[in-house]
Amino acid sequence: MTSVRVERLYKIFGPQPTELVRRLEAGADQEEIKAAGATAAVVDASFEVGEGETFVVMGLSGSGKSTLIRMLNGLLTPTSGQVLVDGEDITGMSAPALRAMRQQKMSMVFQHFALFPHRTVLDNAGYGLQIRGTSKSEINEQAREALSLVGLEGWEERYPQQLSGGMRQRVGLARALAAQTDVLLMDEAFSALDPLIKREMQDQLLNLNAKLGKTIIFITHDLNEAMRLGDRVAMMRAGRIVQVGTAEQILNEPADDYVATFVKDVDRSRVLTAASIVEPQATAPPGEDPVPSDTPMADLFTRMSARAVPVPVVDEQQRVLGVVTPAAVFKALCREVPAVGDGEHAEIEEASDV
Repeated sequence: MTSVRVERLYKIFGPQPTELVRRLEAGADQEEIKAAGATAAVVDASFEVGEGETFVVMGLSGSGKSTLIRMLNGLLTPTSGQVLVDGEDITGMSAPALRAMRQQKMSMVFQHFALFPHRTVLDNAGYGLQIRGTSKSEINEQAREALSLVGLEGWEERYPQQLSGGMRQRVGLARALAAQTDVLLMDEAFSALDPLIKREMQDQLLNLNAKLGKTIIFITHDLNEAMRLGDRVAMMRAGRIVQVGTAEQILNEPADDYVATFVKDVDRSRVLTAASIVEPQATAPPGEDPVPSDTPMADLFTRMSARAVPVPVVDEQQRVLGVVTPAAVFKALCREVPAVGDGEHAEIEEASDV
């Protein structure tokens, strides 16, 4: 399996980018960079994505997330910094080495499907293998298997225009899976879908990765999507990563007023889980069925509204962690997002994406 590490990554568009990186490192702000006729799209980004982790980069348009993901697979060259895939810095790779890295280690799922209209669903799913030089029989076998994984068995001979938007995105996902790379980069992959289909695709991704254990870096501007999908979430603003943490950490411990403003309207009942409020206890109360530690509080609340008794919580090995009480659920759901600064929460701005 493959891990990805980003170290002090910068991307400046405009004149004298290297000099502007030095100015940013010395404390210059975005206004100074704009005055120099440039745009600081990504500023000093550092993070590590572990093997099998789903890491979500969340930010509004203009936050730099699209630029960031294009540097992760070498589509854009950083002004400064490193992107290490399995410990190897891809920023210094030649064009052939980059192509080989993408074919062998890193696949991408795009927002607008990027399917070939003149190719069948099967041929689209196998395209990554075709450009790798894989035999036709092996391409068909792996493409059929990937299409089956995403629920498109029986649709192999159709064409993209015969599919719904959700089905076309499943073909894009199948193409990435067929390539059998360890890392999936997903750039606003579900944002073009209507809400119901979007939810189905999120479920599909969660279920698939529970089976396959891919390393996923997922870009989104939708906070609820970020918190639903991510093992950890990186919040971006004006090119900088302002906080990295689990959904619960970001919800309960926002790093600044900008993040606090962002999360204040999140449905806490869908983000917080039993694990966050469990009270340690060695044995389960008699007569009560346990719940997994990742059970959303919304489900706990529904259960407790019928019978207000403590609910035992177990881990993946069915070991008792403790109990969740009705009082703890009520307190967690009613808790206000803490203010971080002395003044009002920061305004959330939106700009053209970079």
